[in-house]
Amino acid sequence: MLQSPTNDESRVRVPNTNKGQYSPNPNPKGDKKQNRVIRFLNSQKVAPYVFITPFIVSFLLLTLYPTIKAFTMSFQRVLPGQSHFIGWNNYERIFNPTFYKALQNTTIYVVLTVVILVVVPIVLSVILDSKLVKFKTLFRASLFIPSLTSVIVAGTIFRLIFGESDASAANQIIGIFGMEPIEWRYNSWSAMFLMVVLCCWRWMGVNMLYFLAGLQNIPKELYEAAEIDGANVFQKFYYVTLPFLKPITIFVITISIINGFRMFEESFVYWETSSPGNIGTTVVGYIYQQGIQQNDLGFGAAIGVVLMLIIFVISIIQLLLTGAFKRSDE
Repeated sequence: MLQSPTNDESRVRVPNTNKGQYSPNPNPKGDKKQNRVIRFLNSQKVAPYVFITPFIVSFLLLTLYPTIKAFTMSFQRVLPGQSHFIGWNNYERIFNPTFYKALQNTTIYVVLTVVILVVVPIVLSVILDSKLVKFKTLFRASLFIPSLTSVIVAGTIFRLIFGESDASAANQIIGIFGMEPIEWRYNSWSAMFLMVVLCCWRWMGVNMLYFLAGLQNIPKELYEAAEIDGANVFQKFYYVTLPFLKPITIFVITISIINGFRMFEESFVYWETSSPGNIGTTVVGYIYQQGIQQNDLGFGAAIGVVLMLIIFVISIIQLLLTGAFKRSDE
């Protein structure tokens, strides 16, 4: 009598190249283990952790570990090949006139860039979203392209435009109005102007796209209802557009504050190592001067820890004032 095949033989068969017939799978246990692993990774409880694993690994290696290392280093005197703890000496050295000047420059820079990079992109996004503007894609692309440009390359061009000679483009333009040539990189107000202009030129298009994305989510029926109630253009902007753009505005303000306090390239591209009278020195630039140029890594790490605390406190205050922590039903 013919015997029926076993369960393993009936489920999986592999081709037998020698006899031209099918024979049982030589390793059914290996396939079972592989299928079990795949089912485990695809399960609802495990799959989310699999997807976030790259972020967790990068966060631990590139963010958390350097932060802990910098905090530890801030209590040390670091020399080539050796380091030893010196207590709070590095923090006691921070509060000096140079640090205060760098913090003042950074704060003014943050305030100016936040105001400009929030107000102007909102206005530009509303204009580009209107039906009156043609070639919208061209204008959006032209405003976004500066963000793809290297800061060093753009800064070199800006240094030529705002040069100290009478032949520079900026001095020729102001000369048309009867103004004297300006030494742009050697005056306090013009130095801040150069840094703010370079930053705003670079990030204006990015913030504008954020607000344009937010405008697409505003129901058109609200504008129609406002027109029926007799609202003009400014009233529709104030009572309809701005409230719906609040989440985007909070986001843009937050990233502008963080990027403003950690600004370094805009200052370095104009003055490189140091500026006259520290008119262009920022907190991160001061970290670079002390930690890298002066080879005082412990002191530079202490300044970095203080800067991190300043950014954290200001960001929390800003989020509390804008109501970012409130629930939507409150």
